[in-house]
Amino acid sequence: MKNYLQKILQGQAINYEAFLKKLPDSQRRRHRELFATEKVGANRWQVSILDEAAFEELHRQAASPVSRVDAAKKGDSHRHGTDVSFLLVYHHALTGNRPDSVVITGDSVDIGFRPAPRVLVVENERNFYYYRQMLAFAGDCLGQTVDLTNSDVVLGGGNRITGTADLNWLTSYDEVLCAFDYDAGGLQMFSSVRSALGDKACYLQPADWQPWLSRFRKTPDSTERFTKALSLAEDLEFVSLAQAFRATGKFMEQEMILDE
Repeated sequence: MKNYLQKILQGQAINYEAFLKKLPDSQRRRHRELFATEKVGANRWQVSILDEAAFEELHRQAASPVSRVDAAKKGDSHRHGTDVSFLLVYHHALTGNRPDSVVITGDSVDIGFRPAPRVLVVENERNFYYYRQMLAFAGDCLGQTVDLTNSDVVLGGGNRITGTADLNWLTSYDEVLCAFDYDAGGLQMFSSVRSALGDKACYLQPADWQPWLSRFRKTPDSTERFTKALSLAEDLEFVSLAQAFRATGKFMEQEMILDE
């Protein structure tokens, strides 16, 4: 919405119908009291401001929130990432089956163990619980021993691991192995991690996808999602994964790694 408001102030034509969809319900219902419009082209309207006070209120609501609390006051806390993060971790110093935790608050990290040189980030909770199998899978993918003597295991919990605070903490590791779903969402997550961590980030996948093709069983939600996954795989130079997508027409969820 912020971009539309700025264009209106600058006298630029906008797609008014698209703009209306961005407005809060209360302002959308009375938009004719707030704005006057003149169509100047295909999907383009020149917009005049009729109610300056209401327009200023829209500007205030559209301004980027400075904190999660500020975002909540503006009606949507999800517009601002949380500044506190809790991560579950398996590491070599554990004496039981219960994972440890790391608490990240801004630049402050509360951690009760010495991190290993490498970390395995597992997106799915079930796969995280079976961390020994995931470490073995990582070892098969890399062709070397991967266990708790040289690797911590962190629960990524979906997109939360791509938050700024979490990514900043992950930079302390020499290598970050990513066990994400083999679909558009997983590839997008890895793309975000790679952008932040560079060559430290590694997307775990078998050297040869052929024996795994029968595990590609998830039908994409749409053609667009399938096309996006192909595009991301090719952009990341995961040629064999892109070939697996094309051969099966499906995605592989990481739970299939546990299907022995």
